[in-house]
Amino acid sequence: MANEIQRQVSVKNLLSTEAYKKRFKEVLKDKANTFMASVVNVSNLPSLKDAEPNSILKSAMVAATLDLPIDPNLGFSYLVPFVNKGVKEAQFQIGYKGFIQLAMRTGQYKTINAIEIYEGEIKRVNRLTGEIEFNENKDEIDGEIVVGYIAYFKLLNGFEKTLYMSKEDMEKYAKRYSQTYKSNKDYVVKSSLWTTDFDAMAVKTVLKRLLSKYGILSIEMQKALETDQAVIKDDNSVEYVDRQVEEEIEENANKKTIDILAEEEKEKAIEIKESKSEEVKQQEFEAPPF
Repeated sequence: MANEIQRQVSVKNLLSTEAYKKRFKEVLKDKANTFMASVVNVSNLPSLKDAEPNSILKSAMVAATLDLPIDPNLGFSYLVPFVNKGVKEAQFQIGYKGFIQLAMRTGQYKTINAIEIYEGEIKRVNRLTGEIEFNENKDEIDGEIVVGYIAYFKLLNGFEKTLYMSKEDMEKYAKRYSQTYKSNKDYVVKSSLWTTDFDAMAVKTVLKRLLSKYGILSIEMQKALETDQAVIKDDNSVEYVDRQVEEEIEENANKKTIDILAEEEKEKAIEIKESKSEEVKQQEFEAPPF
């Protein structure tokens, strides 16, 4: 109890320092005091018990910079606890509503949304264009069984894009990129939002992937993509303590492609060398003995 009280006082004390007050006021202007009060409220949630105070404030600062509320009931952004090397820290996580909010601020999107897909709701998916044909017969749709997730946007210039992921593919994705979700330790798995609120994380993920690949990315959106599910360090760098960054895997894949090309060049060189060797052997065989 004493540690919890000390932690709560510490968060309040940090917010009362000139450095933090000045920073929040620079970012939020007249909304700073209200936002700082919400930071204290969120830090008192049971899920953030004993979380390192500076990590809470630095994650909250990211939300402030993006002008997104951190009240978990609103669903725009969250401060999520994660044990990193024995220390409970707060991650910044953006919700799918937050991504929609940032996208709409660009003024380039006419429509944007992400939803769950229920059994029988989709007739077919065009793998090339991403276009979806929905089943209009409601009697054939089971609204209790989620089988996938879909995100869609249409720009003012008419460009539109859809991304669908089955639940099976989403589970594979979660196990691949979330260290806690793929863990076989129950106490670790239960700390993952993929476990506690899978559908919400899945809807967010399909929308995030769609926007990151095909959407118009404002400076705010780029920052949101960079800091999502990250712990903000003292030097303002980010550390992804629970997820493997998808871009890193794609980068490694690109390097692998280069390696494959290099291997092909090596094979060609070997073939040429072997061919020349055979020519030399043939000449030696045909040459008269001395």
